[in-house]
Amino acid sequence: MQQKNEHTTSNNSSVSEFLLLEFSDDREMQLLHFLLFLLWYLAIAAGNLLIICAVILDHHLHTPMYFFLMNLAIQDLGSVSVIVPKSIANSLLNTRHISFSGCVAQVLFFVVFSASDFALLTVMAYDRYVAICDPLQYEMVMNRQACIEMVACVWLTGLVYAILHTICTFATPFCSNVVNQFFCEIPQLLKLTCSDSYLIEMGVLGVSIIIGLGCFIFIIVTYVHIFTAVLRIPSVQGRQKAFSTCLPHLIVFSMLVFAGIFVYISPSNTSSNLGLAFTVTYSMVPPMMNPVIYSMRNREIKNAVSKLIRF
Repeated sequence: MQQKNEHTTSNNSSVSEFLLLEFSDDREMQLLHFLLFLLWYLAIAAGNLLIICAVILDHHLHTPMYFFLMNLAIQDLGSVSVIVPKSIANSLLNTRHISFSGCVAQVLFFVVFSASDFALLTVMAYDRYVAICDPLQYEMVMNRQACIEMVACVWLTGLVYAILHTICTFATPFCSNVVNQFFCEIPQLLKLTCSDSYLIEMGVLGVSIIIGLGCFIFIIVTYVHIFTAVLRIPSVQGRQKAFSTCLPHLIVFSMLVFAGIFVYISPSNTSSNLGLAFTVTYSMVPPMMNPVIYSMRNREIKNAVSKLIRF
């Protein structure tokens, strides 16, 4: 085992690198983690890349819903690509190190993709609301320009939000470089700070949680209207189709919200295994589930993917 160059001091120290969570000291367990995370990452990458290519290449899928799904796939692929390959490489090479600049990049890009993913799921709920509750106005409300503007706002919001978080997180000095997580996660980094200036970032996190809960409430209210409208559909098949489209969206969004909130507000003495489980739940499960529940159960997407594979 290589020497672990840990820094833990009582004064304000500069940190040139961080040490990420080591899943095990046992080499066989490290290789098992490498294999499991590699297979998980490849499955996520394959599923989301298929959706992106199918939507781009099949003109039948050039509609608002699939435009949003393509962006969701880009965000999901981006978020796991920022954090998982480094963890895989560390397990394979028997190291824990990540450079300071690498840690900054992880925080910035992970928050960009995660925040924009969160915002896009909210937009998609509104899209389903218009499609089901006001279908006659759908083409006018969700026209091409409106969809592009919505997605542009989603990405811009994620970028601004990520820059703000990154600046607030790394503006404070660190007294330790040992991150108790498999990537540079903001709550774990804040536990390493030396001064009270981290309270600024805690304030930003508090506002973020309030905004997140606001989006969650908006989605819940939206789906109450959607389900009310669905129950009025005379066709049983029509009701089943509407429910199968909306319920998975609500389940994944709920998982993302509650697992993320737990990680960000959990006390410092929370079990590391429990924290790891919730982090994996909000960071790696939705990117795996989204291609399945949003797309692979959809006949048009399945047909487009089949054509793509045959080609």
